[in-house]
Amino acid sequence: MGSIRSSRGSKSSGPNARAGGDSAPSEPSATPGESKQPPDARGAPLAPGLYLVATPIGNARDITLRALDVLAAAAVVACEDTRVTARLLAIHGIATPLTPYHEHNADKARPALIRRLKSGESVALVSDAGTPLVSDPGHKLVRACVDDGIPVVPVPGASAVLAALQVSALPSDRFLFAGFPPAKGAARRRALAEVAAVPATLVFLESAKRLAASLADMAEVLGDRPAAVGRELTKLFEETRRGSLAALAAHYADAGPPRGEVTVVVGPPVAAEVTDEEVDRLLTRALADQSLRDAADAVAAATGRPRRAVYNRALDLKG
Repeated sequence: MGSIRSSRGSKSSGPNARAGGDSAPSEPSATPGESKQPPDARGAPLAPGLYLVATPIGNARDITLRALDVLAAAAVVACEDTRVTARLLAIHGIATPLTPYHEHNADKARPALIRRLKSGESVALVSDAGTPLVSDPGHKLVRACVDDGIPVVPVPGASAVLAALQVSALPSDRFLFAGFPPAKGAARRRALAEVAAVPATLVFLESAKRLAASLADMAEVLGDRPAAVGRELTKLFEETRRGSLAALAAHYADAGPPRGEVTVVVGPPVAAEVTDEEVDRLLTRALADQSLRDAADAVAAATGRPRRAVYNRALDLKG
């Protein structure tokens, strides 16, 4: 997703550069059944296996030291667009060979990568930006590796999904990443209806040109929930716009498509107000086979009503 930019004033690092000049403590030995971990310094050998390496989503400095070590030590880097990854590696002084792996060539490229992995090579898999396997075909390569007993090692880092969720000011304790909504309106509304009742914050990726229409469909299908649109995150002109879905849809309909990549975060559904009659019905059912205390606890949890009030009502009904 998107272009990579280096921070102002930053210089390319040499292949052996390390922060502070010191190498990190060595990793503990792997226990039986575990894959070995990546090296701690560039130039150290990399154990055979597939390494899933997160790359920056905009700012080239948003890459971990471990990711740089793995990218430098791997036999080959499999990537969506060799031009994008070549620019990132050049910034950090890495000359590892590249090979394309994307949705259009995955079926043909996958067997070749598996052969290399079986021969004992180490392969780093990256996407154009962010964490591999989030909206890319990498999961099929991982599945093939697992089926063949080839170690798969995560090298975590930047993610547009998590970055947008962090700054959205919406609940983040439970969320669902729903990928890109369908491009056509009818299919998009059907897809939104499938996740409308999910009791969690929803995160979508969307193209700028479809943003206004997609937000309008979300407001119609999901209800006018609070939401946030993250644009160009970590880049020079990054922006997060917050508001209701309807207000955001109106804004982008008037302003036109924004520039850059877009992530949409939508708040969870608001629970409908539970009536006193519904509380009584739930309590009556619960009291049929539970103690008064347990019935009150269960109904309070289900309705969000204060436990003391529910307990007192249960006493009245029991009474």
